[in-house]
Amino acid sequence: MDPAHRKDFDPDIPDTPASFSRLAKTGVKVKSDAHVFLLSQPSVLLGKHSFWVGFPLSEFENYAELPSSSPSTDDIGSGYFDHIKKINDIFYDQIKISDQKAAYIFTFMLAFLVSSVEVRAVFTWVRYAQGTPQAILFSGLLATASVFSILSAILVVLPRRLDKSTSMFWGAWPRHRDVFFDAAIRRDERYLFDQYVENADILSHIARSKYRFVTIAFRGLMVTVVAYVLLLVAA
Repeated sequence: MDPAHRKDFDPDIPDTPASFSRLAKTGVKVKSDAHVFLLSQPSVLLGKHSFWVGFPLSEFENYAELPSSSPSTDDIGSGYFDHIKKINDIFYDQIKISDQKAAYIFTFMLAFLVSSVEVRAVFTWVRYAQGTPQAILFSGLLATASVFSILSAILVVLPRRLDKSTSMFWGAWPRHRDVFFDAAIRRDERYLFDQYVENADILSHIARSKYRFVTIAFRGLMVTVVAYVLLLVAA
């Protein structure tokens, strides 16, 4: 090919096959009267063309319509993606476990209050008006601890509302849909990694909040059982 026909021929790059990788990295285009030549590193490495890598003009136009930006996560390995995904899965499981524990505590306390006549009596005025000082003390402790435990269990499963969100939350999807679509067009894997990290932060906050109330509910359950035993002994 005569260099005179190349509209943007770079005279500093030698016209040899050894310069293909350099041309591919710099994105040099070589034009002729009939073709537009695009030097691309994959096509050179695959040996699709022996000398210049060329496409007809119509094929080049179709090629140019594809996303031209490369992924922005060359420094993020697949191992880190797998690890952050595993972190999200573990946090999801821990949140579900906290809800299950709260459900167990709530069910036990509700059955305990309904099935026991002695427990139901601690919510009546007669117990405090006519009971002994010990019975009044233990009855008040039992009533307070049982109500406290039930309320704490309810707070575990209460929906949380945070100031930040990710595309993984269905309630915030309308706000993140366009950003996600734009990142998909650009093949921006950094966006995906950041979403996983932000989602892990949110799940960690939710899990810590839930387990705080699970701990309080469990302690209330223990106090309720101890107060019930003491009430039976005092009677």
